Amino acid sequence: MKQFIILLFAASISFATQAQGRGVRIGYIDMEYILEKVPDYAEAKNQLELKAQGWKQEAEVKKNEINKLKENLKTERVLLTKELIEEREEEISFLESELLAFQQKRFGPTGDLMTQKAILVKPIQDQVFTIVQDLAKDRYDFVFDKSSDLTMLFAAQQHNISDRVIRQLSRASKREQMSSKQIKEQEEADRKQDEIDDNPALAERQKALEAKQAERQKMIEDRQAAAEAKRAAFEEKRQKLIDDRNAKREAAKAKADQKIADQEDKKAAAANKSSETSTEKNSDGETVQPEKKTPEQIRQEAAAERQRKLDERKAALEERRRKILEEREAAKKERENKTSPPANSTNDDQN
Repeated sequence: MKQFIILLFAASISFATQAQGRGVRIGYIDMEYILEKVPDYAEAKNQLELKAQGWKQEAEVKKNEINKLKENLKTERVLLTKELIEEREEEISFLESELLAFQQKRFGPTGDLMTQKAILVKPIQDQVFTIVQDLAKDRYDFVFDKSSDLTMLFAAQQHNISDRVIRQLSRASKREQMSSKQIKEQEEADRKQDEIDDNPALAERQKALEAKQAERQKMIEDRQAAAEAKRAAFEEKRQKLIDDRNAKREAAKAKADQKIADQEDKKAAAANKSSETSTEKNSDGETVQPEKKTPEQIRQEAAAERQRKLDERKAALEERRRKILEEREAAKKERENKTSPPANSTNDDQN
């Protein structure tokens, strides 16, 4: 009946204002949606829910204790006297009364949970009421709360001012931490957003523009990703070519070293064979057959001989390099002596 009276009143106002040249302007808010977007309320609500969970656990412990007493009484009833049975029933009844009182105290209509929730919501509701008063002053004739007892069978989103209320709440909480310049910038941004909200066509254009910007940004990001992938593939191919070239070079070097080692082994084998055929004489004039060398000894001697030749070659190169440097230094000094006049001739000219 109450809802019908409200709707009838709104309809009568609408007809009256339409007769005067314009229709009634109606907006609405969703208080539950607004509260969910307020960080302070969400944090306090979580703490309250944790406290309520503790109360529920406490009530569950009391309930389990009562059930346990009932089960014990049911099992031992045949063994107990009438007085003991009545005493236990009174104890169970007393505990049940305590549990009911506890539940009413914590979760009843005027219990701790509802009281603390009201205390938690009250400041935010007062801020929302003040903000709605300011927003509706020149824009709306009626503003309803969608989450209240009023049944709204249909509500167009363009009349929903909940987001505006949230912006005002957020602006008020951030104002204390903002400079005057930041406050002006925020107010300008909010003003533009309010203009978009007041003009559905402008809002649609803004959404289309944002969609195009997002699409363009995505296209740029896709191009950059493709370029990065192409660059990575090129680097990978280049690195593979370098690795293959290095592997071939190492293989060729190993093959050349092996060839040189084989040649040295052949020379050592030939030398060993010739040494086997040669004979030596000792101090008594007797012929002595030279000691036969093992392949490992031959290989080591060949390696030592090869290293000796390399060392001699390095020493020769170093000696040649030193002589070249000395010749260059001598030629440089000779050129300097030719270009600079003698000190004695200079003094004679002055005299």
